[in-house]
Amino acid sequence: MEYKDYYKTLGVARAATAEEMKRAYRKLARKYHPDVSKEKNAEEKFKELQEAYEVLKDPEKRAAYDQLGPNYRAGQQFRPPPDWEQRFSQGFGGAGGGGGRRGHAEDLNGFSEFFSRMFGSDQQEFVQPEADAGNLEVTLEEAFTGTKRRVQLNERGRARNIDVTIPSGVSEGQSLRIAGGTDRPALIFKIRIRPHARYSLDGKDVTLDLPLAPWEAALGAKVTVPTLAGSVDMTIPAGAQSGQKLRLRGRGLPGTTPGDQFVMIKIVNPPAVTAHEKEIYERMKKEFTFDARAGWP
Repeated sequence: MEYKDYYKTLGVARAATAEEMKRAYRKLARKYHPDVSKEKNAEEKFKELQEAYEVLKDPEKRAAYDQLGPNYRAGQQFRPPPDWEQRFSQGFGGAGGGGGRRGHAEDLNGFSEFFSRMFGSDQQEFVQPEADAGNLEVTLEEAFTGTKRRVQLNERGRARNIDVTIPSGVSEGQSLRIAGGTDRPALIFKIRIRPHARYSLDGKDVTLDLPLAPWEAALGAKVTVPTLAGSVDMTIPAGAQSGQKLRLRGRGLPGTTPGDQFVMIKIVNPPAVTAHEKEIYERMKKEFTFDARAGWP
């Protein structure tokens, strides 16, 4: 089996205090949590962090780890010392009366499993099993604010309800991991965001079509624009054209780097219904020198 340097995994010195290890673990766990991290191999690194902290936060496990591996480097082939049983049988459950030798044997068997998990085994690596729980559908507004869902699962023919917290800023296709228990696998949900009547979505960016009257586009205007966080006033520059994009920075879905909201200009011509309205268009036709097809071959 290969030796694993848990102090290196947490980025702490071998003499680190319990509080220092806790701070290091929390910082790295936030960075590599599979639900939010964009780091490469985030899920694998998160599991390594959990494994390392599980050992080092326990004084007895840490003491055994320190005595077993002070001269090894990460990845180096490791063999337990031949006097392992004699040295550590007293350290795990041997203190106190009433248990006798049987108590030592049970504790050694239990610690043998821990030992295999702690250093890794060529035949078995401890990883909590995972189960595909299917899609979890949310609205765009729910993806923006975060929400909760009560989901009914069928397990072995029996229904079970679980409450799922969906964090703010989830993206289309993102995996959401719900921790399992000793007898249940972790659940992996796939986030699906429903199509929206007003916004289109690209990653964490949202786009909105903004209808403008010809005079608003030509002369410039200040208009009220809806966003996922509420309406804002936006200045339209004079001479705006259909298809032109304006950006509201940071108004998309939340995240470490928030998305933006893009506003797509769409000029809408008023209909000429009455005689007076038609007359206005006739005057524009005569007074403007504008050629909509200038430059065509």
